[in-house]
Amino acid sequence: MLVSFAGFSKDQLMAHKAEMNLTGKLDNGKIQGNAYMGCNQMSFTSEFKKDGIVKISQGISTMKACQDMNLESSFQKKIETMTKYSVEGHFLTLSDNQGNTMKFVAADWD
Repeated sequence: MLVSFAGFSKDQLMAHKAEMNLTGKLDNGKIQGNAYMGCNQMSFTSEFKKDGIVKISQGISTMKACQDMNLESSFQKKIETMTKYSVEGHFLTLSDNQGNTMKFVAADWD
């Protein structure tokens, strides 16, 4: 579950049921991931390296017209710019070279 993302409160993220799933099949070190930000499904490929480096491909998305697409648009633009990751307990934090971050918590924790 996405719990921290610039410009959005935790309440907004929870209301949109914002989440990213990285439990896809591992293939040549890459994971097929997907995300849901309240209306559309997004899909991308991610590669997490042992040195804290992450590569996330440009995603594809369903194209439903949604009432509020601000979170989806922001997430889709930023997810592919993330270059670093850290794991602390049940939290995964992604960051880019400009100091932007996305913080996730395992779905069974809040």
